[in-house]
Amino acid sequence: MSATPDAPVEPPRGQLIRWSPQAMALGMETVATQFAQATLKVPYRPDLVGDPDRGVIAGGVVTTLLDHACGHAVAMAMAEAGPVATLDLRIDYMRAAEPGLDVHAHAHCYKLTHAIAFVRATAYDRDPSDPVATAQAVFMLTGVGPEPVSDGEAGA
Repeated sequence: MSATPDAPVEPPRGQLIRWSPQAMALGMETVATQFAQATLKVPYRPDLVGDPDRGVIAGGVVTTLLDHACGHAVAMAMAEAGPVATLDLRIDYMRAAEPGLDVHAHAHCYKLTHAIAFVRATAYDRDPSDPVATAQAVFMLTGVGPEPVSDGEAGA
C-alpha cells in the first residue's frame, strides 16, 4: 500500500491496534508478537473499572482484549495480512482481574486454512498459569484470500 496525503500508512502486522479506535480508546498495547502468536495488554485505568466497590476491571474490556489478541495471532500466521472477522468467540471467565494490575492476553493461532483460522487465548494479570479468562475463537479470513504460511502447527 502506498501512502498518500489522504491514506495512512498501514502499520506492521504486530501493531494492528492502530487500526482499531476501540483498542486505542482502551489504551491497548502490543507486548510481543511472533509467528502465529500475539501478546497484548490493557493498562489498568480507573475509567475501565466495571465494579467501583472492588475496583475490578470490566468484563467487556477483557473480552475486547481477548478478541483483539486472537485477531493479532491470526494476522501473524498469515503470509500477507488481510482483514479478519470474528465468527465465534467463547470466553470462560475464571476470576476477577486483580484491581490495579494491567491485564495481558496471549493468543495462539493453532490452525489456519485458506478461509478460516482457529485460535486459543488466555487473559491474566500476574501469572499466565492463573488466568482471568480463557478463549477459543474462530475467525474468517476476508478480502482477497491471503494464502496461509506453514510453520509448525499453525499451518498444519
